[in-house]
Amino acid sequence: GLEIAAMTGFIIRGATLGVPIILDGVITLAAASAAAEIKPEILGTLIAGHRSSEPASRIAINHLKLKPILDLDLRLGEGTGAVLSIPILRAACLAYERMGKLENYI
Repeated sequence: GLEIAAMTGFIIRGATLGVPIILDGVITLAAASAAAEIKPEILGTLIAGHRSSEPASRIAINHLKLKPILDLDLRLGEGTGAVLSIPILRAACLAYERMGKLENYI
């Protein structure tokens, strides 16, 4: 309903501003699917926090061509998968930021 329409708008606006969007659960994936239909260029900012055990989640993730950070068969709600994926994303960003370049060592 209206919450999916609102999320669709938030996703489009956030992605337009370059904010990474961590998706969690069927409702956010439905909103992201709608947002991607309206503005396909946002796909690069979408992150699947986890792959839910819900069949609709798997279908939406495949449709959006996303690779989930986690696959824990969660069905908890309240953004649990997104919250669990944040430390992994932070660690990846820190590793990328602090990693030396090969040309610096040759």
